[in-house]
Amino acid sequence: MTVSRKCPLAVTLAHRMREGREQLVERWLGRIAQRVALSPNEIFPTDELLDHVPLLIDGIARYLEDPADEITADTPVVGKAVELGELRHAQGFDAHQILREYEILGGVLFDFLVNIADELDEPCTRGELLVCGHRVFRSIAVIQQYTTAHFLRLADERTREREDRLRGFNRAVTHELKNRIGAAGGALDMLAEDWVGENPAQRAKFVGIASRNVAAMRDTLQTLLELSRIDDDGGHTRNVLLPDVAGEVRRQLREFAEARGVEVEVAEDLPSAEVGAAAMELALSNYVSNAVKYRDPAQPRRWVRIEGELRNTGGACEIVVRVRDNGLGVPEDGRDNLFQRFFRAHETVTGEEGTGLGLSLVREAIEASGGRVWAEFPERGSIFALSVPCTSG
Repeated sequence: MTVSRKCPLAVTLAHRMREGREQLVERWLGRIAQRVALSPNEIFPTDELLDHVPLLIDGIARYLEDPADEITADTPVVGKAVELGELRHAQGFDAHQILREYEILGGVLFDFLVNIADELDEPCTRGELLVCGHRVFRSIAVIQQYTTAHFLRLADERTREREDRLRGFNRAVTHELKNRIGAAGGALDMLAEDWVGENPAQRAKFVGIASRNVAAMRDTLQTLLELSRIDDDGGHTRNVLLPDVAGEVRRQLREFAEARGVEVEVAEDLPSAEVGAAAMELALSNYVSNAVKYRDPAQPRRWVRIEGELRNTGGACEIVVRVRDNGLGVPEDGRDNLFQRFFRAHETVTGEEGTGLGLSLVREAIEASGGRVWAEFPERGSIFALSVPCTSG
């Protein structure tokens, strides 16, 4: 007997599989939800996708019924398998979770077929029964291959993009440190000149140059340390509650803000949702400290407020966080470059020192978490915002 041979049992099993495909998908979804950190609504987050997933069952049933009807790259079932791989990549799955997902699908289908096989009267040899099992196994393996291959292709693209950004980041940091060292070293050399030592004004000038550049190098190194924290967190991200992160950031920046007459507030209705600790703390620290730096001295009361909400877009849950202030705002001609490296919108407006790396690092960290960053500009002040996918506990 060959695998290409049709048998009455295979035709009947395929028919019953098509009839029960909605129930099979629901059972598959439920089994996945028990084993991964996602709610059922996040596993198949849109009605359109949930409606299309049964096509996977149809493809398996079609091959079970007729092994000559191969599952190939141009079939609709493969299109849905690729779509599932793209979704899982966006949700932060790893390859092992995808393999496990299809292992669960195989278990659901075999349980289904076992339960109905004994109820059928079609004549079938034991060999033909094994062939039916082989066809189901092979079709699942082919669909799994397309899903995983697309997932890995997207993961490789993201890795290459991050490596390119990191190389550019390293070049920019090296250039920045080289310039700062040169400026500080030049100022120190000038301080050794006798004519400078005899002129208090000149001495103060060069001391100030050296001090500012050393402080800027210190800030740059602190930024690099923050970056290393994000990288070290890697695949074992530590999750904490958003209100706890916001409270810790407020505590860390309290003295800095009070010295500049700025109140830092945390909204009482901040959602108690889990977020990646390192990325969120880095983002909020930068957003809040920038709002404090660029306060508006003309305001009788200067404040910064951390707000947040849960939002569902197309069935997918995301956490949106905004840092709102009544400060100087951002000049219109600088808004497009806010999250670029070394850009400082208020470089000549205030006496605050900075490297211009903070917001670019926030963008890197949040995008690596599957989120996005942006800024909003109301009539007064500014709003720096971010969103990250919800994480279920």
